[in-house]
Amino acid sequence: MLATSIRLPTPEEIRSLSMADVAIAAGLADSMRDVFREYAHIDPFCVPDPFSENDDYNYSIVLDRVDPNRVVAIMANNKDSLPQLPWSAILGERLVKMQISKSDAAAIKHELLPKKTNNFYPYRRSGKIAGCVTFAFQICGLR
Repeated sequence: MLATSIRLPTPEEIRSLSMADVAIAAGLADSMRDVFREYAHIDPFCVPDPFSENDDYNYSIVLDRVDPNRVVAIMANNKDSLPQLPWSAILGERLVKMQISKSDAAAIKHELLPKKTNNFYPYRRSGKIAGCVTFAFQICGLR
């Protein structure tokens, strides 16, 4: 059954995810990454988390429509990143992308990936870094 309304998961809801939920989110993230690679090049190395005071990013989160508490990816996209990616093709029917604040993105990232740095992969379009992304399969532990 698909969720009728999608909202941002709370830290408590993220903490209550089962290992099966984490595994499902990781599988969805792996599939999303494969499609994402058709439209952008993902660098093979991680960079520091993008939550600095003076960053120039728009933050978004990718959730599972079936269970919106399953976070599939967190993205920080350059504000001047054009042309836009074909998100409907990347996300398909199962995933949904939502704009979120920097503080919400940082809080959710901290719940899923408590390690402080180097959790994001830069991605490029036309050779230029367009943003960075972290995927659910990188989860290193839940509290």
